[in-house]
Parts: sequence; C-alpha cells; structure tokens
Amino acid sequence: MEGARVAEAQHVTIDRIWPDPAVDLDDDALASELLVADRMLRVNFVSSADGAATRGGLSGGLGDAADKRYFELLRRAADAVLVGAGTVRAEGYGALRVGEESVRWRVAHGLTPHPVFAIVSGSLDLDPSSPIFTEAPIRPVVITAAGHDTSGFAEVADVIEAGEGQHIDAAAAVAGLRARGLGRILNEGGPHLFGALLAADVVDELCLTLAPSLEAGDAPRITAGELPDPRGLSLAHVLRSGSTLLLRYARERMDGHHPEEQQP
Repeated sequence: MEGARVAEAQHVTIDRIWPDPAVDLDDDALASELLVADRMLRVNFVSSADGAATRGGLSGGLGDAADKRYFELLRRAADAVLVGAGTVRAEGYGALRVGEESVRWRVAHGLTPHPVFAIVSGSLDLDPSSPIFTEAPIRPVVITAAGHDTSGFAEVADVIEAGEGQHIDAAAAVAGLRARGLGRILNEGGPHLFGALLAADVVDELCLTLAPSLEAGDAPRITAGELPDPRGLSLAHVLRSGSTLLLRYARERMDGHHPEEQQP
C-alpha cells in the first residue's frame, strides 16, 4: 500500500508558476532547489483554503498526491526530521525511511541514506520498543526535558536534554541537533512545536501546501502558542499541481540573517 502511494505521488505533475515558470518539473529539479544552505530549519505543513490544518484530526487527510510527492522531496533534502511526539502518535509514524530514489539522490549529494528522526517529548511519553526505534535505518534522536530517566532509550536512540520539567527549550533542541552535524532540519509538526520554534526565532523557511478545500469546523491552525510579534515572510516560490498550490516562504530572523547566509 505504501509503495502504491509513493508511485502515485511520483507520477503527479508539478509546475512552477513563479519565479521562472516551468512545467512538469522532475524530482531532481525540485529537490536540488531545496539545498539552499548547510544550516536551515524548514517547516512543512498543509492547510485548507480556510486555514484548517487537519481533516478528521489528521493533516494527512488534506494532502493529495502532489503534497505527498513534495513531502518526500523535503525529507530527501533534510539531515533530520523533527516531529513532536503528539504528532507522531496522531499521524501513525513508523520508522522514518525515504524511498529508494531518495536514498540514491541523498548518497550522491553527500548525505546519509536516510534522515535522522528526531522526536520531541517534554514528558518522555515514548515507547523505546516501538518500531520507530527498533526498525529505524539510522539511530533516532529523542529530545526531552532534563530530569527524566532516559536509560530505556540507551540502546535505541540518542537523547538531547533541552528544557526543564515538561517544557522544551526549542532553541536548545535545535542547537543540540546541529551539534551532532544535523544542519538541515525539517519540522513536520505539530502546531505547538512549530509555535515554539517560531517563538525561539529559529525558523528559516515555511513550505505550505494550500489544499483546495473549505473545511469549516474547529480544526487547528498550523501554529499554536503565543508570539511577541508577528513574523514576516517573503515568497520564494509558487508551485502548482491541479488546484493545489505548494508555497515556499523564507523569512528574515530577528538576528537579520537569511538562511542562505548561515554558515555551518
């Protein structure tokens, strides 16, 4: 079933509307433009036209074949995939692997065959016997607050302590990943983790799939939490597949740096 979904995603057409319009872009063209810096924190979400981040409680319900294809390409260009434990449970994550073509592309570009799966849990409510850990192609990372007994993860994951109690220090979490040589970080949710990363001013890019639907109801937005000030964005590209838009935004962090200017 997973193979069928990957095959469907690979055959969907994605065109570039802006800049430099082009039709039916191949995976190499799409993935190569994502390698804009050695150090970058990129966030990926899907949203309906009226701002819902989920359908039936799951973000996957909003995504179509184009979203799935680009989702794989974002992973292809990442050193680490950073996800909150609540999202891991809700979306049914397993061991994190990319497809065979992505493995070949990554190795050819000097990356590990698969990105590292980094899971954030302030309460350490994770099962070390889960296939997420036991079947992982590359040793995962668990990010949790100081003071928890992490001995159960010694055989299956590296542990980064970032924060106290059940509060995660988002900036410390990112610094811990980069200290391990994981410069290109892709955050796949959830909204609370995205909000914490924004508040810590460590987000460089947002890749947002705009699904052509109106969901109404009380579904969450892609961010949660408080910000002292709004964060401005600059449009980097517009891709289209049918009525679905794949938007990529860059933002200038409060230190004045653009992602392209960051150094390893």
